[in-house]
Amino acid sequence: MTPSLGLLLDVDGPISSTRTRTLRLAALSDDLTAIAKSGCPVVFNTGRSADFLGEQIIPRLVTSGLAPTDPVWGVGEKGGTWFSLTGTTGAARVGTVSEDQNMAPPTTLVEAARDIAARFSEIVFFDATKRTMISLEQHVHVSSADFHRVRPEIIAEIERQIERTGAHDMTIYPTFISIDVEHADSGKALGARRALDLLGERMAAPQRWFTAGDSGQDYDMATELHERGFDVTHLDVRLDGPARDEPFRVIREIPDFAGGSAEDDITAYHVHELRAELRI
Repeated sequence: MTPSLGLLLDVDGPISSTRTRTLRLAALSDDLTAIAKSGCPVVFNTGRSADFLGEQIIPRLVTSGLAPTDPVWGVGEKGGTWFSLTGTTGAARVGTVSEDQNMAPPTTLVEAARDIAARFSEIVFFDATKRTMISLEQHVHVSSADFHRVRPEIIAEIERQIERTGAHDMTIYPTFISIDVEHADSGKALGARRALDLLGERMAAPQRWFTAGDSGQDYDMATELHERGFDVTHLDVRLDGPARDEPFRVIREIPDFAGGSAEDDITAYHVHELRAELRI
């Protein structure tokens, strides 16, 4: 039987707090797990690594009752890696991680990025869990103001190293908490295609999808689904900016940290509404 709904979700912001880098909301974990256990696919489409999903996201869902047979998948590094769940003792965990090595940066650029991270080690760290991209991430204890103050200097250093190493197929994408260096062919649209491929190995894709993200790039996964004929609603929880004019439904809500409504709080509300609609 075809599921009635699919969830395709960015992780940083909408699911894991950009402040704690964890899935901090138990209610969100419970609702995502309940939706998956009802037979509706839940796919994480993120720039994060499979390791991060395996350490910070999947275990929280397991605590909420996730089983290895539930339809949950992960697409990491903006399409560079992907996995299904596995497990033989009742507890779900990340299975074999596939990766597209054609998207991986050259070793010379990776080592140069390590050196840059070491020079700015009071502000950022090198994410050694990435397989097909490079990320220099702000330490949790460092303020956003301090990170954003040095971010242009770090970006300029990376640009020089891309030029030096000839890695012209790599692009720089700054986020609220990191500086990502990714292959030009990567992105949330590729992640959506990976998600549909994973899903297709097991079930028919639902006609209706809910996507969520906190960056302009995240609209790309909704666009990909829409162009393939699916009915899509996209939740945009960016920190600022207007809703984009799209041919699919967009819910635009701006986080209000002072009022106790962060990106993941907003997502949690809408996911709970979806669960109530499904009556599970």
